[in-house]
Amino acid sequence: MNFLKGTRITWLGHATVLVQTPKGTNILIDPFIEHNPKYPKNFKLPEKIQYILLTHGHGDHMSDAVPVAKKHNSNVVAIYELAAYVNKQGAENITGMNIGGTVQLDDVAVTMVEAKHSAGVEGKSGSQYAGIAAGFVLTITGGPVLYHAGDTTVFGDMKLIKDLYHPEIAMLPIGGFYTMGPREAALAGQFLEPKAILPIHFGTFPPLTGTPDQLAEHLKNSIEVMRVAPGESI
Repeated sequence: MNFLKGTRITWLGHATVLVQTPKGTNILIDPFIEHNPKYPKNFKLPEKIQYILLTHGHGDHMSDAVPVAKKHNSNVVAIYELAAYVNKQGAENITGMNIGGTVQLDDVAVTMVEAKHSAGVEGKSGSQYAGIAAGFVLTITGGPVLYHAGDTTVFGDMKLIKDLYHPEIAMLPIGGFYTMGPREAALAGQFLEPKAILPIHFGTFPPLTGTPDQLAEHLKNSIEVMRVAPGESI
């Protein structure tokens, strides 16, 4: 994939993705590590993780955000209310933004885009409001444009994400039950028109039954489906 231009993308199971740019910026998206049954147990994160991106407040997307941020001195980037929440939990460096906004993180312009999903965090007194679910578009200087959809179903305004940002790789949930499944993800692919899709959020728990093969079948070979095991990189 020549269009990656030295960018490395490592899927770490579920929705956890490590993006490493040619200039050395490491971005960890939705860290779910300790209780993630699909996390590659022998995988070692880089010593420097400059940024952590959180799509929403559910535990299978942000339960390890504070420990990783403390260990690696990371800046946690999330929707405003969720950033404030993780700050109170001990993450000292935060960037609270909102839908449609863009923040420049070294050599990566990160844009927060829509997602269709719930987003509360589980606090000591039960579920509490923590903003709304989002996705992220990463425009890497001298590299590709990546889209991490977070947890979502397909929605028509994915066409706007294509028109505005032209993502070359789309990381899309395909498991079903809590997010869209392969059929809906295939339609998302048609809306987004990326060069390739990296399936995420499948196979972690029994209800997440969607598979990359099913996605490829619905796409009818119109878009490449990248099949990587947790811990493998593209």
